[in-house]
Amino acid sequence: MGSEWPTFTIEEISEKVAMGPFGSSIKVETFCAAGIPVISGQHLRESRLQDVAYNFISVEHAEKLANANVRRGDVVFTHAGNIGQVAYIPEHSSYERYVISQRQFYVRPDRSKVMPEYLAYYFESPRGRHQLLANASSSGVPSIAQPVSYLRKLRIPLPPLDQQELVAQILGTLDDKIELNRGMNETLEAMARALFKSWFVDFDPVRAKAEGRDPGVPAHLADLFPDSFEDSELGEIPEGWRVKKLGDLLTLAYGKALKASDRQVGDVPVYGSNGQVGWHDERLVAGPGVVVGRKGNPGIATWAPTDFFPIDTTFYVVPTAICRSLQFLFHVLRNQDLAALGADSAVPGLNRNLAYMSDALLPPSQLLGFFDRLASDLSRRVNQANEEMRTLDVLRDALLPKLISGELRVSAPQTEASPAA
Repeated sequence: MGSEWPTFTIEEISEKVAMGPFGSSIKVETFCAAGIPVISGQHLRESRLQDVAYNFISVEHAEKLANANVRRGDVVFTHAGNIGQVAYIPEHSSYERYVISQRQFYVRPDRSKVMPEYLAYYFESPRGRHQLLANASSSGVPSIAQPVSYLRKLRIPLPPLDQQELVAQILGTLDDKIELNRGMNETLEAMARALFKSWFVDFDPVRAKAEGRDPGVPAHLADLFPDSFEDSELGEIPEGWRVKKLGDLLTLAYGKALKASDRQVGDVPVYGSNGQVGWHDERLVAGPGVVVGRKGNPGIATWAPTDFFPIDTTFYVVPTAICRSLQFLFHVLRNQDLAALGADSAVPGLNRNLAYMSDALLPPSQLLGFFDRLASDLSRRVNQANEEMRTLDVLRDALLPKLISGELRVSAPQTEASPAA
């Protein structure tokens, strides 16, 4: 068991433990287009650094903050605000060098004693998280008191490096698959957005036909696009397409109150104004469907791939007879500036009567049907990947504490010996 493993302080297994810069050292006005990326909380949402959407400071500025420079193999923690976040910088990270922000600190592990991956996973486990947050204060902004000196003194049980490597390999394989699925979903969703924009915003096939060029789609699909434009209140639109009010295409129905304390364990997703907020055992609406933020985050459109329960801070879309394509309506709503159509209230809200008055372009039903089938296929693939990620998350959460505690021991696979010559 893990109790058999020797314990070490973090100081004993680290080359360095250090804080981020003072708050005044990195300001918005110090950001530049390229240089050294600055790590923020959004990059520490998983056990490994998420290489997305950085702000940058100049190399010269980073040199002045040398103590806050981190590199591959370092483990970064959040000590104020969203405390308890921890992630290691992998060997395949997008950058060789980063700067941490003022709410972070880091450990540079001695790799002859501890693997960075193992250290990050340890502090993600219930035991490690409890140790990390034991010195936290919840008054004002949540924070860990004296984080560097506190972390240095923490004692953790440490298995041999070969055991650490096996644990990191198992959990890392699950993380790899989750990350792969997430990246694939981003690609599939981008494909659907690009297709909508090409056909219904930029009118690429229509322009190509009007100019005598190849429309870039199969012949049977190209026949559904006209080869000329006509004037409208929206400007130049494809000939034969109609301008409608959003209220002609859909109804925004009210969601229903469902407190978190009233939700029962189940597999029906619950949606709030900014996306999924939980699970329940009963549906309010048969899916698939579209949820639109009404209060708090007005105008945010979210695709619901299955039966769902939209709460009372949302609307859900009911299509009218002239436009049955939920996929088309979802992308229309994403392209509308609904957030600007706020109700006159202290809490930001969407005025659906104003939303109904917005103009929307309606293509012919055959073309809508073709788009709906393509976009629905992409959406099904996204949902399948999401379901797989959900299963992998459950498996990972179950294995993590058992592997870290030593309750579950793993061994390297045995290779079959070659026959003697």
